[in-house]
Amino acid sequence: MIIAPDASAPRLTRAVVGVDENGADITMPVIEERPLTIFLNGQEIVTAMTIGDYPEYLALGFLRNQRMLSADEDVLGVDYDEELETVVVRTATETNYEEKLSKKTRTSGCAVGTVFGDIMDGLDQVSLPQSKVQTSWLYELSKKINTTPSLYLEAGAVHATVLCQENRPLVYMEDVGRHNAVDKISGWMVSENITPEDKIMYTTGRLTSEMVIKTALMGIPVLVSRSGFTAWGVELANQVGLTLIGRMKGKRFMCLSGKERLIWDHAFDGDAK
Repeated sequence: MIIAPDASAPRLTRAVVGVDENGADITMPVIEERPLTIFLNGQEIVTAMTIGDYPEYLALGFLRNQRMLSADEDVLGVDYDEELETVVVRTATETNYEEKLSKKTRTSGCAVGTVFGDIMDGLDQVSLPQSKVQTSWLYELSKKINTTPSLYLEAGAVHATVLCQENRPLVYMEDVGRHNAVDKISGWMVSENITPEDKIMYTTGRLTSEMVIKTALMGIPVLVSRSGFTAWGVELANQVGLTLIGRMKGKRFMCLSGKERLIWDHAFDGDAK
């Protein structure tokens, strides 16, 4: 992977003493939560609760996914202050954040995700590429991702989101909220000028409206999860033509939108497709 989980990274977990079901003393790692305040130029935008890694990617991806930064925006710098727990994203031109801040909606995302009002308007302009997805890629990705050493396996209490290409996981991000993990991937893609048309987004969390919106606005045509769906998430996926695959466990899955992208090159247990 280009970026893989690092469960041993400092500041992500803390050792806590307790007892188990038998009353025996235990010491176990628990996830740290830290506030990260994101500024766009001189304006404070939001304070997110995060595990604290890749703050620059998180800030850049959050602003891009909230349509506060356009695709052609000239970003002059992304400055992180660890002591103040702030990230300032600076642009060459004045931004219209005041209007966006006046229209915000609380979403179902863990750690209280926030979506600004006009993000739904952007869905009308989404045109996702007609890529293809082989079922064998999905099976390989599921196995690789679920067996990769991670912060989740070390301490739990986090969600993971993985950017993939064909059967290869590229960037694996974790956080207390799945939306934060998606925003980190978005920020990495913006920073590295990565194109979305041949990518697959894999998440361990629910396939909610927020996850569908973020994935679609990033231009990624396929969203996969080992978890389940919400009705609005499915409705939006059908609206924008996104392939939505859930309940991905072993060689089983359910596709509730965009089945035309699937190529059944690996039948389950030898059965016909």
